[in-house]
Amino acid sequence: MSTTIQQLPSYLEALLQLQQQSPVHRQESWLRGVREDAFTSFCQLGFPTVHDEDWRFTSVAPIAQTTFHLSEIREDETDTVTEDDIAPYRLESLAAQLVFVNGRYESRLSCLPAGHKGLQVSSLAEAMLKEREKIEPHLTRYTDSSKEAFTALNTAFFEDGAFVFIPRGLALQKPIYLLYLNTGSETPRIANPRNLIMAGENSQGTILEDYVSLGVGVSFTNVVTEVVAGEQAVLHHYRIERESTEVFHVSTLSIQQGRSTTVNSHSVLTGGALVRNNIQPVLAGEGGNCLINGLFVGNGRQHLDNYMKVEHRSAHCASHQFYNGILDGESRGVFHGRILVCKGAQQTDSKQTNRNLLLSDTAQMDTKPQLEIFADDVKCTHSATIGQIDEEALFYLRSRGLDEAAAEGLLLFAFASECLERMNPGLIRNYLAKIIMRALPQAKQSEAAL
Repeated sequence: MSTTIQQLPSYLEALLQLQQQSPVHRQESWLRGVREDAFTSFCQLGFPTVHDEDWRFTSVAPIAQTTFHLSEIREDETDTVTEDDIAPYRLESLAAQLVFVNGRYESRLSCLPAGHKGLQVSSLAEAMLKEREKIEPHLTRYTDSSKEAFTALNTAFFEDGAFVFIPRGLALQKPIYLLYLNTGSETPRIANPRNLIMAGENSQGTILEDYVSLGVGVSFTNVVTEVVAGEQAVLHHYRIERESTEVFHVSTLSIQQGRSTTVNSHSVLTGGALVRNNIQPVLAGEGGNCLINGLFVGNGRQHLDNYMKVEHRSAHCASHQFYNGILDGESRGVFHGRILVCKGAQQTDSKQTNRNLLLSDTAQMDTKPQLEIFADDVKCTHSATIGQIDEEALFYLRSRGLDEAAAEGLLLFAFASECLERMNPGLIRNYLAKIIMRALPQAKQSEAAL
């Protein structure tokens, strides 16, 4: 708590400045009370410590002890990002691509959708001013700022992000790509993107969030994404975190699922100094299905923490968690998977699996599967493994003519491909396969062998 108290004057000053300068803050009177309550909660909660059960393996002291500044609106800074800079992140056959620079929407680099009646993809700041009736019932409704400090911080300070609305009955065939670019700075900066994704009844869609560094410097990305899936909607959500190892990154994905919905969450984490990946689905309607699938690859002194909390509030729902970790150097990984089956959520089917490979003697993995069951007719299982590369498999590949590095690379990619195989074949899966290949410790050798 003491570190938070030390930083309160700077955060309070930043909030007052934001209220005066940001056009969104000045005009969104309907949200002002929510923001003020969130900031009060943040002041009361303080940053979490290792004494908090959900954070026992992760110290956020580097974040708490750093004075971060909100990114100022500087046209000369955003103008330095060119088409050449984002060329590696352009994909063909997209429904839309929104580009954000240091947390703010950049229209000149974005491609908005065309030809889909009722589909809305825009800056959240713009949508909050123009689509209040659509946004107000949902924005900030599915997160808990009174208990989660980083969510409270985001709610108090967010200025922009993405708004995606897929109308009832629309089956969107092409993905929507949300690209967040961090340009770096000599002064530590914080960005608080907020995304609201709404999938109407009987709709289908695919969303990709991608967090990338273009420059160097200490910074903090604190992002919250709220997903609302209407009855019988099918939504595939992908998140890539590949910022530089000077960046702190905390993300929260809150998912509210209605009756007979299917939501698949896929995460690939390869960057960041300290990363916390929170995924919190709530199966609120009967017959819902949720897949939480992820891969994290750590090296050096990276710290990658994955926290899953799945709430089964209705009967006849299924959730499955599959997370694989690959850790080298002095990196540390965390998997904390929590399944809560509420009273009355009968016929729940829930599975939790965490598999990890340690490639060095100094890499470390903490895994904590957890079940809380308050219903008596359920099927819930969990498992976790921590090991090293299979020596017999390595020997087999070397006996076929591969050197040790190439053989290890192939085995690591096979292990990582377990995550890819749970994704739908196509554009995003192929894109992620290349990102994963480059992130693996033996990337060059294995790619050459393939």
